[in-house]
Amino acid sequence: MAALRQLTVSPLARLMLLLCVGFLLMPLQASAEEGAAEERIRERLAQLVPGVTVRAVSATEVSGFYEVKTDQDTIYVSGDGQHVLLGEILRLDPEEGVVNLTEQSRSVARKEAIDALSPEEMVSFVPDGEVKGQMYVFTDVDCGYCRRLHSAMDDYHKLGIQVNYLAFPRAGPGSESARKLVSVWCADDPQAAMNKAKSGGTPERRSCDNPVAEQFRLGQALGVSGTPATVLSDGRMVPGFRPASDMAKVMGIE
Repeated sequence: MAALRQLTVSPLARLMLLLCVGFLLMPLQASAEEGAAEERIRERLAQLVPGVTVRAVSATEVSGFYEVKTDQDTIYVSGDGQHVLLGEILRLDPEEGVVNLTEQSRSVARKEAIDALSPEEMVSFVPDGEVKGQMYVFTDVDCGYCRRLHSAMDDYHKLGIQVNYLAFPRAGPGSESARKLVSVWCADDPQAAMNKAKSGGTPERRSCDNPVAEQFRLGQALGVSGTPATVLSDGRMVPGFRPASDMAKVMGIE
């Protein structure tokens, strides 16, 4: 019978084996910790802030704090669920300078939200020629600067910019402005109804299944606080009215 050799492992090989196992376990431990932190954060917010809907929780570059996207804004909560930071997180980078991490995250969320919309959910004004860029405008028909933007529609179209309107009644879904927006979305010719509403008229009262209230909540979640608020195709937000030439520069359209 052949003799069996005893397998010996050197101290160095044993150390390397332990390190390999440790590296394999680190992602699992981190994932478990993040899962536990997310559960604590969701439970604490549901308990103390019942009116807020948590959409997503994710780790940040700041140790111990998590980014919490709600239906109203982005906040930062400690992993134990006991501390909340309101505001923006900035990274001081030697090469890039000041990097707004909060705005980067919001841009990603805005782009995902815009990409998920269908053309039927928006009231769009399309140029006759080539479309070189699109702007998604959260609008209120009774807003002065919203009307000013609409009056410049020909200027946008000359530069190849398509304007897609999303509803954001500043006074809320139950307001008269909201009812006008519902009438626009439910009209047989939404573009004509929008033209009338933006010129100070009242579109024919109509009702139907419409996205006005949903788009208002979407705007809140994406950080819209006033109108007009334009979201670009890459997720950047441009607040207020910008002349067509300025908007073209922001969009990189020549």
